[in-house]
Amino acid sequence: MLIEFSVKNFMSFKNKVTLSMEKGNGLENEENVVFDGDINVLKSAAIYGANASGKSNLLKAFTCAILMVRTSSLISVGQKWVFLRPFLFDEDSKNKPSEFVFVFKTNGVKYKYYFSADENKVYDEVLDAYYTQKPTNIFRRTNTNNYEFYVDKKKLEALSMNNTENKLFLATATTWNYDKTKDAYLWFVNGIDTYDSFNNITDKDLIAYSNDSENLKEFALKLLNKADILIKDVTVHYEEKDIDNLLLAPLEKSNDKYKVKNINIELEHEVMVGNDKHNYKLNFVDESSGTKVLFAFAPFLKRAFENTKVIIVDELERSLHPALVEFIVKLFNSKEINKANSQLIFTTHAMNLLNLELLRRDQIWFTEKNPENGVTDLYPLDSFSVRKDENIQKGYINGRYGAIPFIKDVDLWLEDN
Repeated sequence: MLIEFSVKNFMSFKNKVTLSMEKGNGLENEENVVFDGDINVLKSAAIYGANASGKSNLLKAFTCAILMVRTSSLISVGQKWVFLRPFLFDEDSKNKPSEFVFVFKTNGVKYKYYFSADENKVYDEVLDAYYTQKPTNIFRRTNTNNYEFYVDKKKLEALSMNNTENKLFLATATTWNYDKTKDAYLWFVNGIDTYDSFNNITDKDLIAYSNDSENLKEFALKLLNKADILIKDVTVHYEEKDIDNLLLAPLEKSNDKYKVKNINIELEHEVMVGNDKHNYKLNFVDESSGTKVLFAFAPFLKRAFENTKVIIVDELERSLHPALVEFIVKLFNSKEINKANSQLIFTTHAMNLLNLELLRRDQIWFTEKNPENGVTDLYPLDSFSVRKDENIQKGYINGRYGAIPFIKDVDLWLEDN
């Protein structure tokens, strides 16, 4: 479970901002909260803001940090982290490293992981484990090559000799089978994923239907039908063949060749013709955008409801009716459906979700960019004095919480011409 994420000096986030998934003081909508011992975390969080305010940059910050952990052991000596971009509208900031902090809980243990890096190297890195109320420092890295170890000192000193200045030691230590970093590392590999919406769907998004067809088909059909998309059946055809061309995806390496799976999916519709019911199959590519998005999202939802995960989606409502977006949020907030206590974090413009009967005040966040210096700020709704019965949708539209575009009147446009 994600408890907290902070980022500094990355893209439009010049100053440190923190997204907290920890429950605030409010007592409302307690079904939206996971009560886990001394840590109470939220099941979902919605992030609002004007276009170009930095909402998507928060998702990019998550993605960048997660990819660095996942791929660090694969990077070559001297290879650059090309997707790591500091705040550029400031001479001082663009020459400093970006900073990331994750506080999370996995396998019953809370961890705090921090690192700072630029495209060339890692500067600082710290991993603390909370086996008790007090943190146990697993390792501390400063000035790129200075390491401090307070547990398993000889073993970790030997492992640090295998690390390079552009690699994260969390990944290196785990690669060399160090057990105290394993759970934290695997959380980044299996416990958290980011998605740039599901608008551009490829075979890669649908490959799960060829691997887990019956169970997944049943889940997808139920999801579509609950969303009032009446599909009777799903037929999946796929072929697998070896190729040499690396440009095709999705790919799985097989010796010196590569396997490619071509997916063809047909959805069966039941329609009334006169007084009789008839079934007709429609190829997936010919379905509506909303049907395709929900169908592609189904494998990720199924995995989330079976195993604890953090799912982060940019513009969740893209190609989906507002009611469907609300439906997905309700699935995550449901104790009966989301039994694994997975979390959904998403950026959105969907006004219908600004409803205190659906989301708690600590589940709603805003991004706002300063037009004078290009710096994005991130803050929660509960930083304002908001009544439990307040119409927050109206308050947001009226600019009470900021994070809305300031659009000139059409007459002013004409005057400028």
